[in-house]
Amino acid sequence: MKKSRLSIILFAFALTTLLVACGGSEAGNGDVEVATASPVPIPTEVVPTATPDPCLPGNIEIEVEKVHKFMREFDDASVLAANMPREQLSDGIAELQKIRRDAEDQVVPTCLITLKTHQIAHMNSVVNTLLAFMGESDQATVDQGIALAREQHDNYTLELARVLRLTVVPAGEITTPAATTTP
Repeated sequence: MKKSRLSIILFAFALTTLLVACGGSEAGNGDVEVATASPVPIPTEVVPTATPDPCLPGNIEIEVEKVHKFMREFDDASVLAANMPREQLSDGIAELQKIRRDAEDQVVPTCLITLKTHQIAHMNSVVNTLLAFMGESDQATVDQGIALAREQHDNYTLELARVLRLTVVPAGEITTPAATTTP
């Protein structure tokens, strides 16, 4: 038994010595040089993945629709809330807050972050304005909130058009075709 232990220890020592000796050659300063392999070329071709890029023109419409669904729902609920008596407004505000939370929780691709930012800002302004109205704030505060919410909704609409690559024509610039004398 002593002989087998001694042989194992000698074998481990020999193996360690061999590994250290093969590890590299000594440099003049006591450091060990490590052999490096030549660099492996990095492939330059694009490898297709199973997940398509949601920001590409063919896919963006689907992603935008997911975001815009919340905006349409919020707009409908805000019209209903704006037409409720002040005493019944708390239910309408609660519904708007639920829609806003769902929109906040939605994960969007990087190309839609600005759209979502405009959306959430608008939703916050509407909710805050309705809360101010319900709390009987002065009319100037409510009017400022309404103006801010409209501006933010316009920002959302412009960003929506930009993302979808649509041309926006201001309402005052719409031209009608000239009347013709022939039917």
